Amino acid sequence: MKKLKILTQISHSGVVAVVRADSKEVALHISEACVEGGITGIEVTFTVEGADDVIKELSSIYRNHAEVVIGAGTVLDATTARIAILAGAQFVVSPSFDEETAKLCNLYQIPYMPGCMTITEMKRALEAGVDIVKLFPGNAFGPDFIKVVKAPLPQVNIMPTGGVTLENVDQWIKNGCVAVGVGGNLLAPAKTGDYGKITELARQYVQKVQEAKGALI
Repeated sequence: MKKLKILTQISHSGVVAVVRADSKEVALHISEACVEGGITGIEVTFTVEGADDVIKELSSIYRNHAEVVIGAGTVLDATTARIAILAGAQFVVSPSFDEETAKLCNLYQIPYMPGCMTITEMKRALEAGVDIVKLFPGNAFGPDFIKVVKAPLPQVNIMPTGGVTLENVDQWIKNGCVAVGVGGNLLAPAKTGDYGKITELARQYVQKVQEAKGALI
């Protein structure tokens, strides 16, 4: 039930913030700014120094916020996945599919979202029990690609990362994505320490996604 609850929260929110930063402190500020703006899915990438500490601290901060889910990104192997899970990660995201990571996440009932680009890769991920496939890099395809994939694989849940902007986020959702991952376009203001702007952008992303989801009902 824990896994189902996490997947439901990610789907309901519709937006996952992909947090990359030069330090633990900046990663924490970015994450808090995103949550303040309504983004309740936070993916702390393992390119951040001390990523497991960031995950641990965020998990503690939002322990009593049932709607906020903290996950780990750029997880390349099962060892890193286990470190992330022990730190409190509620979901694991990879830039590519890794069978051992899939097995580990299934064992601990942690949603695993591997990056896939082709129908073959997506099929393999589904066979390994993956619930949400991360289309990466999304900017190599665009929103129309979702319809192409869902013709032969209507059962696949897709979350694009890379190339998701305020201008096209509604199209990703309307074309069948269960959620979107947003990184650079959302986090750019962190370079100047303008976390308030990140909160503002987060609100805009959430609003557009919710409007798009509402249009599908």
